[in-house]
Amino acid sequence: MAIFKKPRYSTVTVDVKKRDIPKDMFTRCPLSGEIVYHKELAKNLMVVPKSGYHFPLKARSRIESLLDPDTFVECDELLKPIDVLGFNGLASYRAKLDADQKKTDMNDAVICGTGKIGKMSLSISVMDFRFRGASMGSVVGEKITRSIETASAKKIPLVIVSASGGARMEEGILSLMQMAKTSAALARLRELGIPFISVLTNPTFGGVTASFASLGDIILSEPRALIGFAGPRVIKETTRQELPKGFQTSEFLLEHGLIDQIVHRLEMRDRLITLLHALHSGRQPAALK
Repeated sequence: MAIFKKPRYSTVTVDVKKRDIPKDMFTRCPLSGEIVYHKELAKNLMVVPKSGYHFPLKARSRIESLLDPDTFVECDELLKPIDVLGFNGLASYRAKLDADQKKTDMNDAVICGTGKIGKMSLSISVMDFRFRGASMGSVVGEKITRSIETASAKKIPLVIVSASGGARMEEGILSLMQMAKTSAALARLRELGIPFISVLTNPTFGGVTASFASLGDIILSEPRALIGFAGPRVIKETTRQELPKGFQTSEFLLEHGLIDQIVHRLEMRDRLITLLHALHSGRQPAALK
């Protein structure tokens, strides 16, 4: 009769299983299929150790990884976008902004400020793809322009880390105007002989690629980053030609001269220090000579 006795174990319900396994505990690498413990991935700056695949990195985490500790001072953090056009789609632009501001704890898609890297002062802007796909609206363009002007005024190098889907359609022509504004500010920076290093991450597209992201004295990129202006489907339909395999990857663009170096995320800080010391350390800007 022992077989009819109640067993000394109980079945774990689906609800208990879900409760016992924290959300986002593991992440699958899109390149190798490897399952990676999320905390270990975060410690490695969101780079899969074995395959080297680079996941997106939050703007504040990237700033911490690049700058000397406790040297970053954020600028223009109170600037917020407004819905000038009263844009409405499936949801209003205002509702989308509110949702992204709550999700990211950011007012818009870029963080700007000053700090030190290898004890050298610099002006830095870092875009965050989580906020409206890091699209460039009027606030993003204004903050980046002010960051460029800070570099000009203080005679310090400029670094911009880009990640973007392009112009922000909810702001129409106001978004497109930021391409000219940021480019004009960079032209003045170049006249002063102050170096600008542009860092491209996955993905960098549209008006950002067509303006400040492609105007660096040196252009760096993370491995396997997708970089371009329009998407491959649009290009194929427009040109009516077969496109080269991987033609919008950083590796393809390095081979064809658009970018200067591909740099692993864990090596980016040291590479920037080396380049900035070579370009700027001990030198007066051209306008002061």
